[in-house]
Amino acid sequence: MAYNFKEIMNKPERLAPGHRMCAGCGGTITVRTVLRALHEGDKAVIGNATGCLEVSTFMYPYTAYEDSYIHNAFENAGATLSGVETAYNVLKKKGKIDDTYKFITFGGDGGTYDIGLQSLSGAMERGHDMVYVCYDNGAYMNTGIQRSSATPMYADTTTTPVGSQSNGKMQNRKDLAQVMAAIPYVGQSTLLGNMRDLYEKAEKAIYTPGAAFLNVMSPCPRGWRYPTEKIMDICKLAVETCYWPLFEVIEGKWILSYSPKKKLPIEDFLRTQGRFKHLFKPENEHLLVQYQQEVDRRWEDLLYRCSKN
Repeated sequence: MAYNFKEIMNKPERLAPGHRMCAGCGGTITVRTVLRALHEGDKAVIGNATGCLEVSTFMYPYTAYEDSYIHNAFENAGATLSGVETAYNVLKKKGKIDDTYKFITFGGDGGTYDIGLQSLSGAMERGHDMVYVCYDNGAYMNTGIQRSSATPMYADTTTTPVGSQSNGKMQNRKDLAQVMAAIPYVGQSTLLGNMRDLYEKAEKAIYTPGAAFLNVMSPCPRGWRYPTEKIMDICKLAVETCYWPLFEVIEGKWILSYSPKKKLPIEDFLRTQGRFKHLFKPENEHLLVQYQQEVDRRWEDLLYRCSKN
């Protein structure tokens, strides 16, 4: 499909300015891009699990969202929106609602990978016509930068602190997009260039009948410890090193969105962030080798899945 991105980027914002998210935060860029994918005339109900995004865009009775908005607890964003979607279908069947509504809920990785996984799983398995968007910043940033199951290996967090007895988080990050791959649409993206990749996947997710899931790497300057203006560079390096590959799963078919012409070493991505600075000490060279091996393994596994279609 041909897109006029100048026209798309000039669409009215559905997330109003004046919220309190940090400068250099990927979460609000993710939200703005996803909501731009709504077609003109379509309304939306937005859900939001507790987290940075929720506490910074909603202070009762005010919200930064132009659409209907529901603040959920950490654990029930998927359940709440699936209930609202069901009620909408009943009211539309009875002729009490004529407008077209779409149902989109946002959650950080803490409220998605961990605390909210049960209600997310239920909503997706039941096949509700809704989109769950995870803005993945790799930790529980809102409550003090504690590790989550999305936190990458060897990251320095407040619950996996680097010190004489520890090299940070010891486990690899959970691959949630792979876990969700049985539903009609899954897309993995991040913040790149003119946002084309994320925009196109958001549009597919919103307008694919049934359950859809978007996993969007959304860097956090406080937790990742990078200069705020470097966010786009970091996202690009995540893709070019294959730490965060871009792909879709459509009705079980794995599709690679982008393959780097020259795959960069994982050090190029890790070096940009203060949470990994300990890995560049001479005595930790073996940790970088181990990290590269895991990135390579996951990349080869993804290539294999995509080649089987």
